[in-house]
Amino acid sequence: MTKAAPRFELGIKDLQSSALPLGHAAVRSADAPLADRISETAPALLVISNGHGEDLIALKILEALHRRQPAWRLKVLPLVGEGRCFQTAEREGWLQRIGPGAHLPSGGFSNQSFKALLSDLLAGLPLLTWRQWRSLRKTRHDLAGILAVGDLLPLLMAWNSRLPYGFIGTPKSDYTWTSGPGRALSDRYHALKGSEWDPWEWHLMKHRLCRLVSARDRLTARGLRRHGVKADSPGNPMMDGLCRTSAPQSLERCRRILLLCGSRMPEALSNFRRLMSALVQLQSPVPVAVLAAMGSAPAHHELRPLLEELGFRHCPPPSADLGATECWVRGPLLLLLGSGRFGQWASWGEAGVATAGTATEQLVGLGIPALSLPGRGPQFTQGFAQRQSRLLGGAVRICNSEEELGRRLDQLLNNPQLQHEMGRVGRQRMGPAGGSDAIAKQVIQQLAPER
Repeated sequence: MTKAAPRFELGIKDLQSSALPLGHAAVRSADAPLADRISETAPALLVISNGHGEDLIALKILEALHRRQPAWRLKVLPLVGEGRCFQTAEREGWLQRIGPGAHLPSGGFSNQSFKALLSDLLAGLPLLTWRQWRSLRKTRHDLAGILAVGDLLPLLMAWNSRLPYGFIGTPKSDYTWTSGPGRALSDRYHALKGSEWDPWEWHLMKHRLCRLVSARDRLTARGLRRHGVKADSPGNPMMDGLCRTSAPQSLERCRRILLLCGSRMPEALSNFRRLMSALVQLQSPVPVAVLAAMGSAPAHHELRPLLEELGFRHCPPPSADLGATECWVRGPLLLLLGSGRFGQWASWGEAGVATAGTATEQLVGLGIPALSLPGRGPQFTQGFAQRQSRLLGGAVRICNSEEELGRRLDQLLNNPQLQHEMGRVGRQRMGPAGGSDAIAKQVIQQLAPER
């Protein structure tokens, strides 16, 4: 990932700034309704994001901006999916979503294969992009600046607006081609350029209207600076709000494994089945707690027939403090299902089994090693898993079959030295928390609506 100022590392702590009510002719009472305290005539800041992970990063930055500058008008344009993570902020009244949204067959991963791209094209991707561009053009007169989060598409849309803009480069990192054999054609291409970002992207980042560029890590920022881009890497927003905590007493006797199957259907359901098929092979003399931190999908009722087929039986959770909505057992395995529990459960894990993107990166960033099991996609393919493993320096290691995953997980759980080393690399590659706040400060300095 490569960008300067606020880019990929989008975590935001509380930006310290005494936001003056933009466009207000008089000072409002502090206890006035939020809608009354935000001027409807002041120019707004628009954040454009293009992917599930990018949406989460954008939200962290937006939350930091709102904490620091509660009088700012903030808008968001999610280019992929329906932007569900922004719904709470919309209900609270401090964030406005613009533009059309739609669920794409690839879930935003049309770059993973020609088949995924073709399915998105047939589902109306060109028309959707055109409508989003038109929406941006109509809103342009109401904006003071734009913050693009992602890769080329949001960057191009920000540049085309002819407004001041910033860029958070989340999806690219020079670790992906410097960490590995380097024999692939793409590795040689990136080595020739000296950056995973391409010349046309450098051009947009160096444009006079681009006020800040934030890269995913220092290595990538350094590569961009060699090409004249004023990029930096102020921190990783993905790690904001996450920290290691001790496992609860009810799980102290258990080995603890975090299961991350992703949330894009029907791929997530298929991956859940494959991961569970690998875990049932574990032979453990002590209970093994499998913490399945689910997203919006798959729904628990969709998992029931699959678990019954694998020989699990339903039972009450061992403790209400765990936050599990369902519990299933088979032999030494205790499977806990919970929606929205990743932030709490991730810190309890000793290891992870994963077919997910952002959540896997966050897990290893906490120092928890992981094993992945790539499938047919469209997201978590062999190519995606290889790139992820290289990005994270081997803190997540690829298994090619369910049998291999079960065997290597058993080895990992019984090798504390390997756990420690993989965890150390994961923490180093993901970096510390605090990126959201740092990026938000830069946004306030460079893209303030008063400018």
